Amino acid sequence: MKTAVKPQTLTLNKEFKRAYYQGKSKACPFFVCYVVKNRNQGVRYGITASKKLGNAVQRNRARRVIRAAFFSILPKTENNRDYVFVARERILSAKSYQAAAAMKGCLKSLEAPRASRSEHK
Repeated sequence: MKTAVKPQTLTLNKEFKRAYYQGKSKACPFFVCYVVKNRNQGVRYGITASKKLGNAVQRNRARRVIRAAFFSILPKTENNRDYVFVARERILSAKSYQAAAAMKGCLKSLEAPRASRSEHK
């Protein structure tokens, strides 16, 4: 059985920018998700919440909800990926299981291989 390894957190601004500019993105009602391949072995994640969300208590709650949702779907994530989540205003009224369901669908659509355009002709 595979042992559960805690994913690393993204801390550097350049790591977040790399996800924003080179990664694939998908918007959900609760957050915007960015996924980009990394060179390291393992999963890394980062969560941002701007001051538009509210005061520090609300921003920290948004981060906690997103973190709990991410850890609940962690076994279904792919290795060698960076995940960045940007909180949106609706996350403030969401529960972690609702965010996890949205995250599962969001990541499923991001990681699904897209059919090439030549196949549709």
